[in-house]
Amino acid sequence: MIRRTAIALIGATLACPVAAAEQPGAEIIRSAEGATLEEFRWTARPLVVFADNPADPLYIQQMAFIAERLDALATRDVIVLTDTDPAARSPIRLALRPRGFMLAQIAKDGTILFRKPAPWDVREITRSIDKLPLRQQEVRDQHRTLTQP
Repeated sequence: MIRRTAIALIGATLACPVAAAEQPGAEIIRSAEGATLEEFRWTARPLVVFADNPADPLYIQQMAFIAERLDALATRDVIVLTDTDPAARSPIRLALRPRGFMLAQIAKDGTILFRKPAPWDVREITRSIDKLPLRQQEVRDQHRTLTQP
């Protein structure tokens, strides 16, 4: 039931941008169309989900994983970019050159953390982010601001 709801939410988010802006998590999930990786440098960690079409079972599974734990991704400054149209040749698709389904995580400094040919659970994604020196520094800084009188 949860997966069906998540899939319906994702489909509605991608199909209707006006309604997407009103849904929780809409600012985290967006289309990669017209976006570049450079615009996210030092501000966000793009998680890019590629597929040859939105009906790809791997794409549907990955988006369901993401929809279940949007809060964990938001805490880590992750923005999810989706690209399901190879013919559009978006700048991000040209930069990462996926074949079929691909999941790619980009660090805030623009380096590619990983490329995966199969869906990953958000727990695995957040663990890979939490190992980064910049993320560890962010956690320390946040802890300091919370503990200072």
